Amino acid sequence: MLNAKPTLKSTLVALLYLAPLLLVVGVFTLWPLITSFLMSGYTHYNYFTDHVGGFGAANFRFLWHDPNFHLALQHTLIFVLGVVPATVGLSLGIALLLNHLPHLATFFRTIYFLPFVTSTVAISLVWNWLFHRQNGLINLLLHTHIDWLNDPRYSLGTLIIVCIWQNLGVNIILFLAGLNHLDPRYQAAASLDGASTWQRLTNVTWPLLLPMTVLITVNAIITSFKVFNQIYALFHGTAGPANADLTLMYYLYQKFYVENQYPVAAACGVVLFVLILLVTGIAAGYFHHHAWWAGRRSS
Repeated sequence: MLNAKPTLKSTLVALLYLAPLLLVVGVFTLWPLITSFLMSGYTHYNYFTDHVGGFGAANFRFLWHDPNFHLALQHTLIFVLGVVPATVGLSLGIALLLNHLPHLATFFRTIYFLPFVTSTVAISLVWNWLFHRQNGLINLLLHTHIDWLNDPRYSLGTLIIVCIWQNLGVNIILFLAGLNHLDPRYQAAASLDGASTWQRLTNVTWPLLLPMTVLITVNAIITSFKVFNQIYALFHGTAGPANADLTLMYYLYQKFYVENQYPVAAACGVVLFVLILLVTGIAAGYFHHHAWWAGRRSS
């Protein structure tokens, strides 16, 4: 009776089954979200007594005039633009290569997945050594003496490289899962029509992988906007040299846990939430538009 029309009784039974999950989502996701939105409007607030003395837009005006917030916003946007396209492009390229090496795919899949399951602190320790000015492997290979982690000109780029490397593993696995579920008859039909490798990739594989690409891109955007652990571990609890790696999440952390400006931190969280929503919506809209035009071309 899978296609039976839902009744009031069946709906209540379904809600009863979902109740534990809905309770967890409500307590640990929706309630903190609502509280953060409310707290962002508190102007005179005592966190310990929960006394609210006023309500307004003062916290957002503070952010608007705070140069550190501008710096954090600028660094976050540069970071997202540096990490997301590179992560998605490299993951797709490596997944396509692995898909043509079925006998080595399991081995390389394990190797690439290791960064995802390894502690961020352990990864940061290794990268600290790799980027060390005197004894680091990177300087040794490039024959340079760049202070990657302590020079403000290079530290953000270093952070971007580390995060790209760390995010590759899980995205490669997702692309491989998508490639393994493609119907091989489409590739065979394109080959019979004389399509080259590049034409099969752009006109067959890429459109069929679009839903997976949207999922990976949206996930990469959200993860990149929320970058914090890598900064904290890589730069030993600071926002990098001269705040060169200050991002919105790190700014929020400083306001909440270091300076005890809870409403300002909540306002920063709201701005971050809106930014993620906006950029994710633009990305999803772009892919939807691309899929629509691809469908029109093929029809």
